[in-house]
Amino acid sequence: MPNDVGHEIADTLGLLLRRSTRAQLYRRLTEGIGEPLDETTYPVLSGLARTGAVSAAELATEIGLDRSGVTRRATRLEEAELLRREPDPADGRATLLVLTPAGEQAVRATRERLAQQISVALADWPDGEARAFARMLQRFTAEGPFTRSAAVADRPDESPDSGASPSGGESC
Repeated sequence: MPNDVGHEIADTLGLLLRRSTRAQLYRRLTEGIGEPLDETTYPVLSGLARTGAVSAAELATEIGLDRSGVTRRATRLEEAELLRREPDPADGRATLLVLTPAGEQAVRATRERLAQQISVALADWPDGEARAFARMLQRFTAEGPFTRSAAVADRPDESPDSGASPSGGESC
């Protein structure tokens, strides 16, 4: 594959992954759902839905925030009964963040909004192209530079079992 294709994809991903692009998307997804779910707290709620019960430090790594930022946002979400804190059964000193049923419903609602917005954006695409794009995006995500094996391949002195992990970021 020519390097210019790699640059074209990298440039497009750069636009897609910009913090301002994500904030704009999160704002649209959370609009009208109610306080405190907004563009700043959405990554915490969405990340927690992906990971399951985790500590604030673990969630911070998953969504690309620092632990104190996650803790502040989690407090807002806890006050709205979208998540709760529970003792970590493996370490009585630690606390886990856990979605409540209301938090799970909020995640379902925002993900449904996202699916609808994507469908609208692809409405003028021929069905075969839209389905091919979905398959190729899934493949790129599974096999591309975001995977653990790709990150380890960038560091040949580390094996896949060494415990190294790629740097993470926020996602929907």
